[in-house]
Amino acid sequence: MSQDVNVVALVKGEERYIFLFNDQRKSELLRTLGKYASNSELDFSWYDAAVLSQKVRKATQKPPAPVEFPKLDYPSLGRSEFSEFEDFHGEDPSW
Repeated sequence: MSQDVNVVALVKGEERYIFLFNDQRKSELLRTLGKYASNSELDFSWYDAAVLSQKVRKATQKPPAPVEFPKLDYPSLGRSEFSEFEDFHGEDPSW
């Protein structure tokens, strides 16, 4: 469980909106953004709520787990398996 505190902020004219939240309170913050957008007394639009919601989701995304590829064990090929190339390698081509 992460104890990190995330911050998203919006400065709009004289109003400042600063939200502190952790991963466990993300849903509550998203609801609060909707409440602010529906409050006609605030200069906080639905567009503002959408932009900040996107930032909230991005801030709490977990990085993808690294992809681990299986180790491939190729058999060792001896020189005799490349006999069709031996003549070329043994010669000095004159270009």
